[in-house]
Amino acid sequence: MSLTDPLGDMLTRIRNGQRAKMDSVLTPASTLRVRVLDVLQREGYIRGYHDEALGAHPGIRIELKYFEGQPAIKHVARVSKPGRRVYSGSKELPIIRNGLGITIVSTPRGVLSDAEAREQNVGGEVLAEVF
Repeated sequence: MSLTDPLGDMLTRIRNGQRAKMDSVLTPASTLRVRVLDVLQREGYIRGYHDEALGAHPGIRIELKYFEGQPAIKHVARVSKPGRRVYSGSKELPIIRNGLGITIVSTPRGVLSDAEAREQNVGGEVLAEVF
């Protein structure tokens, strides 16, 4: 089966895994997914991830994080979708929950959080919002 939005699929697997109180979830591997997971790990939303075989294909095992029994990620949503791309300059990047959440941005300097993108003064495609 062909996926039209692999990043949206990964975010949905994380959301569903946390609702089911799972320790980890498995998703197919791709470079973009790894870069987004790097940002989530740097910002403290997941414990980590590692490579794991998904049948004959490479996969990623994502270790989910909880705090006092509650998921670390309260909300995760895809902003820029295949049917409607959303771009933003460094000055116009959205602020999520008065700075308590993050926006994940794909920039010419790699996939960054909104704070890192503002610090480096770069904009790009707004991939997802997390809090």
